[in-house]
Amino acid sequence: MSDTDRTDEQSLVLIQLFKGPLYRDAHERLWQPMINRRAAIGDFVGVLGLQLDVDESDGYAFLRTKPEGDDESGLPRLVSRHSLSFHVSLLLALLRKLLAEFDATSSDARLIISRDQIVEMLRIYLPDSTDEVKTARAIDGHIKRIDDLGFIRRLPGDDDQYELRRILRAFVDGQWLGDLDQRLDEYIVEITDQRPATT
Repeated sequence: MSDTDRTDEQSLVLIQLFKGPLYRDAHERLWQPMINRRAAIGDFVGVLGLQLDVDESDGYAFLRTKPEGDDESGLPRLVSRHSLSFHVSLLLALLRKLLAEFDATSSDARLIISRDQIVEMLRIYLPDSTDEVKTARAIDGHIKRIDDLGFIRRLPGDDDQYELRRILRAFVDGQWLGDLDQRLDEYIVEITDQRPATT
């Protein structure tokens, strides 16, 4: 392979990484070049205040801003932070917890979850509503948001089945997950107090 071909491959890898995560199964043509040029790509993005995170066992790579203190250059943030609503953040945490439980009890590599399962997971944390259509629309909006962020992937040919992407483990850390049950209990008490009493 010529130097030009290698440069072109690295450019394609970088373009994908700047657009979003690179997945071994979805970007087969770019995965091995990324592995082969990992050090050079890491050096390149490091100049921009970024670091390349790669998980070869789960098959994903992405760029993140270097942790504070690792870079004293004062560069502006290149990878933007996403502003997430409470329920989207909650859904990500619930899915991360589900993934942890799945890994502890199953030898399967892929976790497939249906839309109905996601709805049931989230419904308990939504305020009571007599408008089922509005509630379903809101949940579908939350699902679309995490799909757009790349944490789930709709299975081809089945609009109601999703694969939960393992990259989620890199974004919802263990400490947050450890505090999840307490946070959810507090939230349930809060929304229960807000619900009208029934007679």
